[in-house]
Amino acid sequence: MNSESSIDADVATAAMRAQWDQMAQGWSDSGAVIRPWLHKATQAMLGMAGVGAGSHVLDVAAGAGDQTLDIAERVGPQGHVLATDLSPKILRFAAQQAAAAGYRNVEVRVSDGQELQIEDSRFDAVVCRLGLMFFGDPLQGLREMARVLKPGGGVCTMVFGAPQANPCVTTLMSTALRHAGMPPRDPFQPGGLLSLGKPGLIDELFKEAGFREIATTRIAAPFGLPTVKDYMKFARTSAGPIMQILKSLDAAKAEAAWSDMEQVLSRYDTPTGWEGPNELLLTAARRL
Repeated sequence: MNSESSIDADVATAAMRAQWDQMAQGWSDSGAVIRPWLHKATQAMLGMAGVGAGSHVLDVAAGAGDQTLDIAERVGPQGHVLATDLSPKILRFAAQQAAAAGYRNVEVRVSDGQELQIEDSRFDAVVCRLGLMFFGDPLQGLREMARVLKPGGGVCTMVFGAPQANPCVTTLMSTALRHAGMPPRDPFQPGGLLSLGKPGLIDELFKEAGFREIATTRIAAPFGLPTVKDYMKFARTSAGPIMQILKSLDAAKAEAAWSDMEQVLSRYDTPTGWEGPNELLLTAARRL
């Protein structure tokens, strides 16, 4: 990496840290919504990574630590979990949650997933839930995961799938950009919500990072809530990329954008509540 691209990467990393520091409280407060939404996919992720009793597990981009609790329960008192995240503020919530739940086998550490600063071959398994797609250089992130895994260790990442399978995400993004007077974005541009949803892309990245036995599974993860307003409340406190786009607007124009999103997403109203389609990709592999 030359000095100019290194500076660009540092700027991008600082911006991402600031964004998640800002969203930390909202993401933590939304735990009661996020946990049931991602529960099935999270359990599948842990199983695919080979997380079991006594495992030493690295949780990359752990956020507020919802899945960290699931890992701690699986590995038991003889196991260990290291939860890392770029944002010190959001990681503080992970530490608080683990302590409140009585897990003494959880450690937290502020760390960039693209530069983990962890010794080689330390972990039996590595997981990363809805984090890898935000990396400016996901290949480097995967290489770091491979480096800290023991030989034969398992990894599993969770990212959003193709744009057409995630209409809630695409609606939020396209509406925010239009109201902000910005041009449409390539959904696969690095660091975006859907950046790893391009068919075949994540498998190629895993292969290039040196993993073997690579397999990607698509999982439907509909977001079920009582009303569309409940989903919009979640988005307004937790959807950092959308809030970044709208921050240039005055309050009235931003409110108009949110109202427009709600109107479009009300198409997913059902007789028993609101159910927004989402599709996730789980990619599992092993270190050579």
